[in-house]
Amino acid sequence: QVQLVESVGGFVQAGGSLRLSCAASGSILSILAMGWYRQAPGKQRELVAIVTKGGSTAYSDSVKGRFTLSRENARNTVFLQMNSLNPEDTAVYYCNVKEVVRGDYWGQGTQVTFSS
Repeated sequence: QVQLVESVGGFVQAGGSLRLSCAASGSILSILAMGWYRQAPGKQRELVAIVTKGGSTAYSDSVKGRFTLSRENARNTVFLQMNSLNPEDTAVYYCNVKEVVRGDYWGQGTQVTFSS
């Protein structure tokens, strides 16, 4: 069994920053890639950022230059540093792990919203 433990999101101000983390645990044989997706109300789930085991990264155009994805492979952990946040970043963020045999695993989702 594989489980993904996501950090708590939070409420941020415009232009603020937030760091998310995701740690995978359990019977993981081999991780092909690990990263984050997000889903805003009324919208489809979209890729935010992902990194492969080989170190290749990909970002959504909407977050390039603002978000940075890093990894600690030995601990099966990724970090998403989010800077210059704006209202369009409000969403539920889901950690994702792509495992070589069993396919995709998903975190429960963590909310990132603007304070009001």
